[in-house]
Amino acid sequence: MLVACPKCQRTFPAEGSTFCPSDGGRLLPIDDVVPAKDPKDPLVGCEVAGRYELRRVIANGGMGRVYEARELARQERVAVKILHADVAEDDVNIERFRREAMTSQELLHDHVVQVIDFASVGGLPGRAGTSWYLVMEYLDGEELRHVLSREKVVPVPRVLRIVSQLALALDSAHARGFVHRDLKPDNVFLVRGHDGDRVKLLDFGSVKFTKGQDRGQKLTVMGTTIGSPFYMSPEQAQGLPELDHRTDAWAVAVIVYEMTVGKVPFYAANGAQILFKILGDEPLPPTFANASAPPQLDELLLKALRKAPEDRFQSVGAFALALGRVFGLAGDVPMWAAMSEEALTAALAEAAARTPPPVSVAPPPPPPRATYPGESWAPSPPAVYGAAPPMAPPHAAAPTGPRVWVYVIAGIGFGLLALAVAVIATR
Repeated sequence: MLVACPKCQRTFPAEGSTFCPSDGGRLLPIDDVVPAKDPKDPLVGCEVAGRYELRRVIANGGMGRVYEARELARQERVAVKILHADVAEDDVNIERFRREAMTSQELLHDHVVQVIDFASVGGLPGRAGTSWYLVMEYLDGEELRHVLSREKVVPVPRVLRIVSQLALALDSAHARGFVHRDLKPDNVFLVRGHDGDRVKLLDFGSVKFTKGQDRGQKLTVMGTTIGSPFYMSPEQAQGLPELDHRTDAWAVAVIVYEMTVGKVPFYAANGAQILFKILGDEPLPPTFANASAPPQLDELLLKALRKAPEDRFQSVGAFALALGRVFGLAGDVPMWAAMSEEALTAALAEAAARTPPPVSVAPPPPPPRATYPGESWAPSPPAVYGAAPPMAPPHAAAPTGPRVWVYVIAGIGFGLLALAVAVIATR
């Protein structure tokens, strides 16, 4: 059974629910709370295919709108995503929607949102033609984007837990031939629990198939790009057809950069300029972009954001493992994914007591290229620094010894030339 809040229209399982945690209103049996009509959205309050009662809008995107709904037969909460009417007129958009449903259903992973149903229906209020809908498990929590908008940066224990769970989901998807291609904080949903976040990966609508699963309509042509510009890898920014799972590893590294620095590594006012920077610029080390960023991340993220895929971490799991290692953590990625934030905080404090963090005084040189999976790559051992001299701005080096010799030789040459001119003039 379900109960609902008359004020905010949220629904909850009846067991143990008396007051709404959002506004404190007393919860009533769901049949006693009629969904509030929305003059801008006639779908609120209607039934879809005789199975799902739409209760309220919970998200709105470019492709469709997501509703909190009641599954009538089992009396359970679900989320129903319905394509916008104009979007549903395009066969390519419908194919993307189908791929989102099919991929999520096939993966069946603890850290990928579960898709329950996918179909089309006619006769919805305010809709003249066919409407397409997708039914997912209902999740209590928020997108990582909302966390970043509110908090700007995320503590390291929480980052480690989120990235470890993302790695489990993405490595499983990659092993089955699915490349997400649109990783961003908006598609990382955090179900908050007593031990920390439980990650649910959303929206496989831009998925690329790498093992022959693509039997439907071709969605892209050579030179076109799919995804969100800030999180695109260089090969994705160029629209290269041979991009693979390493493009997702790049996007995860950008998300970690944003979580720990407070901004993305490549920023510009429009999409074209963003892609130009991704292709041509090098990212600032995290501690140069934000002095409070952990210095352990400088070398790690510069490697993770190399332009060539073969120079980066070769899987999300390899990146997550290296992330834990630079902070001195023992164990592995599945272990960290299951640990509570409290336990991770204690483990990080213990590791820091054993090995003081490195001091970042300059962008480190690129480490030698390594092949993952495995642990063949490790950051350079931390140097012992005294009082650091004033630093030149990033990417602006002071003249070195060889340049002085150039000036000396040039001076001698000009002197000899002047002497020759003087001798000729005396004649």
